[in-house]
Amino acid sequence: MLYIGFVPRRRDRSNLIIQKGFHTMTYLEVVFRYGAAPGENELRAIDSMREVYGVRRVQFNPKEQTVRVEFDASRLKQDAVARLLRQAGIDIREPLALA
Repeated sequence: MLYIGFVPRRRDRSNLIIQKGFHTMTYLEVVFRYGAAPGENELRAIDSMREVYGVRRVQFNPKEQTVRVEFDASRLKQDAVARLLRQAGIDIREPLALA
């Protein structure tokens, strides 16, 4: 599994992150299937996308050919995340329902 991001893993699975002096942010996750495996250029584009657009974490699962994205819901919607992945060169297909 390929992981892109610099966020320590939380033990609690809550969606709310509250820090002193910051507004409350709600993080959501979306999972997409992808076709062709991402190359080096695509991974670099995703890393810069995460820094600029409020994407918190991007995780690839090559076995299942899925990409999981955790993002700030106050800044982005699922369609915007899909558009950003496509602009980065990822061949995403349909979104998957999270259980």
